[in-house]
Formats: sequence, C-alpha cells, structure tokens
Amino acid sequence: MLANSYVSNTWYVAGFSGEFAKGKIEGQTIAEKPVVMWRTETGEVVAFDGRCVHKRMPLKEGRLLADGTLECPYHGFCYDASGKCVRIPSQPEGPIPSRAALKPYPVIEQDGVVWLWPGDPAKVGNVRPPRSPEIASEEWESICSAPMPVPANYRLLIENLLDITHFYPLHDGNVGDVAHSRIPVEVVEETVDGNRSVKTVRQAQNYKQPPYFREWFGYDVVDRHHTHCMMSPALTRVEMRTAPPGQLGTEAERGFVLYHSHTPIDRSHHIWRWYMNAKAEHRAGRDPSVSLAKEMVRDFPNVVQQDLWALEKQQEMFALPDNGYSEVHVRADRALLIVRKILGEMEVEEAA
Repeated sequence: MLANSYVSNTWYVAGFSGEFAKGKIEGQTIAEKPVVMWRTETGEVVAFDGRCVHKRMPLKEGRLLADGTLECPYHGFCYDASGKCVRIPSQPEGPIPSRAALKPYPVIEQDGVVWLWPGDPAKVGNVRPPRSPEIASEEWESICSAPMPVPANYRLLIENLLDITHFYPLHDGNVGDVAHSRIPVEVVEETVDGNRSVKTVRQAQNYKQPPYFREWFGYDVVDRHHTHCMMSPALTRVEMRTAPPGQLGTEAERGFVLYHSHTPIDRSHHIWRWYMNAKAEHRAGRDPSVSLAKEMVRDFPNVVQQDLWALEKQQEMFALPDNGYSEVHVRADRALLIVRKILGEMEVEEAA
C-alpha cells in the first residue's frame, strides 16, 4: 500500500449542496489543489484555483460583492463567475492582463452533493460522479455529518470500510462481535458510469445482532444482507437489510444506506463525511417515538471515533522506516487488495 499517494483524475466530494449558500465563499484543499468555490446568482456552483493571480493571496479570505464578483482581500482584484479578472482597483482605466484569469475546475452537482474534479479536465471523458439518490429523496430521511479532518491518507479509510473483520475487536459491544467478523464474504467488481467499483457482500441467517443493530431495528435474531461498495476513490456505499428469519424483502425489513465520502487534502490528510439514510417512515426499535435515522445518528459517532483512532494510529506507523516489515494478508483482505490494484493502476495512468 502507498500511504503517501492519491488519485487526482476522479470526482471528489467538495460538500453537500446545503454548504454552498449564495453569497458565501467556500475554500478548501483537494488533492493538494487550493480551491475556492461559491454559488453564483444563477444558482450554479463554480470552482477555481484558490490563489489570486497577482500575489498568491488565498481567495477564500476574500468576499463576494453585490455585483457577484469575488474580491481578493489583498489588492482588490475582482473575478466574475467565469474566473476572469474584471477589475483592478490600482488601475481602474485598464488594461487588465489577458492572463488574469483563475484556472477553473469541473464541478457537478447531483443528488444533493457537489463534486469536483481536481485532476486533468481532459481526462473526465465519460466518467460521472457516483449516484447517491437516497440523499435527495423524500422517501428517505437523510442526515449528514459535518466534514471531519482526518490525519491519515484516504486509502486507509477506504480499506477500513471494506474490511469489516475489524468489527471485532475495534467495535465490539456496539456494531461488532466475533460472529460478525466470521460471516463469509463475496467480492464483486464492476464498472458504473466510468468508475471501477469493488463490493463486499455478507449474508447471514439466524444471526444474533450486536447491541446497536438490535436497538436500532428492534430485532434480536435476524436474516441479514450487508454490503460495502467502494463506488469510486471518493465514495463508499454501505447498505444493511435485516428482518426476522425468513422475512427479508417484506414489510418487516429494516436497515439503512450509509455513504462515506473520502476526499484527500494531501498525502497524509483527508476529509471524511458520512451520510446516514433510512426510510422516512421507519421508527427506532429502542424508542418508536424517534425516527430510525435520528436514532442511528445519535449512536453512530461512537463507532466513527473508534475508526478515527485506528486510522490515526496506522498513519503514525507510515512515518517510520519499514526496516523489512511487510503486511501479511488473509482471505478477508481480498477486497482491499483489489482496491489497491485499482488505485495503483489509476495512479500509474496519471503518471504516464
């Protein structure tokens, strides 16, 4: 595994649609690219290189003026929604240099999510961001986390999400136990909208649920269908369906769709967002006065904190020389090894 690398030529999550309000500047770093973004008066989200063309001032520190232009806080260079410099206070009569324009980044807004392509725009081709329809659907209650800075390479999170044998011991007592880690796993590879994906499928019958699932869904023993899918280097989708034995696919079924976005800041930091989705009419097993989505979101941060701890500890080890160390892999690691191969091939293609 390369713990100091990332893919540039892909779509990454820049934020939820609600994070981009008119009149508000959003500045962030994606794949070591400083980016400034805002929603224009016509409702479109635009993104550009976040450095003023004059003296490298970060434009995220600037302001949007009444006429819709972005003003740099250092010397007042103003940029319109196309990224072109349209005003320089120190020379109001012009001329404005023809090179005074911000580099644009491709942006797509869909399903309540804003996506950005930080790599070579010529490589977008037919690649589209993965779909996440539940987030924008009225049939689902969708609750999104705040963006979480993680001091670890984003690959570590992808591998964590595909490898749930760590549910014991890391999550023992909430979403995991030894039996959970021993459920047989099937691995499926496919390409959707130009994105190579890897999915793990775990099915169990007459399975005794760990505490959180028992409290969320209201069932002690269930049949269960559980998938984790790296839809692209930017997004992992988790789906769980549970029901009393023999009742999967009926009105008794309960579960969730959980999206995790992993957006690299640089080679050892990323932004993690998660999006919990449950059917809007479903209630919590522990407390039917509360919706299922809200009940899960109340407990889920405990699970996230355990994963954050593990990711940080792993990343710390990459700062030290290997001295002959190499990982030993087991059968349960098949999916993450396929992911490493896919991301490695994407990086080789970029380098070429």
